[in-house]
Amino acid sequence: MAYILLYDDVIIRTASSDALRRSIMTLLNSEFAMKDLGPLNCLFGIAVTRHKSGMFLSQRKYAEEIIDRAGMSSCKPSATPVDTKPKVSATSGVPYEDPFLYRSLAGALRYLTFTQPDISYAVQQK
Repeated sequence: MAYILLYDDVIIRTASSDALRRSIMTLLNSEFAMKDLGPLNCLFGIAVTRHKSGMFLSQRKYAEEIIDRAGMSSCKPSATPVDTKPKVSATSGVPYEDPFLYRSLAGALRYLTFTQPDISYAVQQK
């Protein structure tokens, strides 16, 4: 069994045997100019750890980087990470000092929710 994942100009290959993986690589190299960058460690904020039973994918480091960028590294975790009473509106409150940072953090959190549905509700709150 083999999997080939394509995204833009990135091709990720994995196979049930090394011989099959090399065979696929040889076929692809005969059609396309490619470089083998070795085993996948991290891509699009997803860290890959290999084990005998398979692979473990994690976005822990990506989530921690978002928290650091937001200046919230010293905050304590909460069982319910959202206040259920929205306090932000278009007509009240003080505008953010750095709207670029706000948009950047909002986009990073939205990307994170694609693979972390458990935090999706908290991120989508206003």
